[in-house]
Amino acid sequence: AEMVGRELLRRGYSVIVFAPYLESASRWWHHKLIRPDEDYVIRCYEEISPDGKEGKLDLDKVLEKTIDFLIVESYEKLPYKDVERLVKILKDKGIPSIAVVHEGAYEDIKYSDMNVFERVCVFDERYVKEVLKDKVKEEKIEIIPYPCYPVREGRRKFSQDGVIRFFSFGRQPKEEYCPYVEGLKVFKREFPNVKYRIVRGMEPLKVFEDFIEQEEKVLDYEEIIKELHSADFHLLPKGNTKRVVVSSTLYQVLGTLTITVVPDNRFFETLPRGEDAPVIFYRDVLELVEELKRASKEEEYRKRIKENARKFVEENSVEKITNRFEELINSILVKHVH
Repeated sequence: AEMVGRELLRRGYSVIVFAPYLESASRWWHHKLIRPDEDYVIRCYEEISPDGKEGKLDLDKVLEKTIDFLIVESYEKLPYKDVERLVKILKDKGIPSIAVVHEGAYEDIKYSDMNVFERVCVFDERYVKEVLKDKVKEEKIEIIPYPCYPVREGRRKFSQDGVIRFFSFGRQPKEEYCPYVEGLKVFKREFPNVKYRIVRGMEPLKVFEDFIEQEEKVLDYEEIIKELHSADFHLLPKGNTKRVVVSSTLYQVLGTLTITVVPDNRFFETLPRGEDAPVIFYRDVLELVEELKRASKEEEYRKRIKENARKFVEENSVEKITNRFEELINSILVKHVH
């Protein structure tokens, strides 16, 4: 939502973002807030609490604004009853709404009737089959892929300082870093000059290897780009799940063209495979080590992954994805006028 919202702003649209109250937005499932709100952000709802207590939306705060179109970023902490009520009120006024589904399971969606939306957008076919199922009429579903930030390639040559540099960032559970730590211990036997830098917005991992450097910090986007441009590999930690999920992190940073390494799980299952893979996949520590060795030795392999990443980012650029939303919104508005 943020990526497309900023692109719409750049194109001259007037955008209002209705966001959760700060108390809600500071809970563990959100990214830590590291900058003040922009003028167009209005905090007006309380999310469903960790113990399942129903959230609440201040309808008046929304309805006092001039709205031509509402895009709902639908996720499992949303105060569904109030959001559905808002969508119905707007519909009665001739103002259409669409939902963009972020829920990962059928049972997470708590609307009584999703057909109140003009369209329900999903990132890929998995959401249609596993999450929506019978929740909404088929003709209302639109598949619009998750967007990528543009290509911003760094200047670093592979291991240009004689050190192979690995980098991870974020706030993933500690155990999700284990394959990388264990894998690099083995990798280091053949390639001794290794550094693994881990920047987390919470307490450091309890690992004490001489090749690991840790920092406790929440990085902003430009800092992340700078770190990735200083690395040879981006090691992306993600544990598996039964839910339907995408890795927003990958889509935001793949454009750096720093070679990204990911576990072969649900977060990445829609990415191209084989000769077209834009990342390095691994299923276990043994395969991780073999893939890292191959990528460190074979320049052609690295080149292919980078070109695949470039192609993927360009095909799913935030500009192209915003065009899709723009076309959808305009087609709905035209229909409403007539």
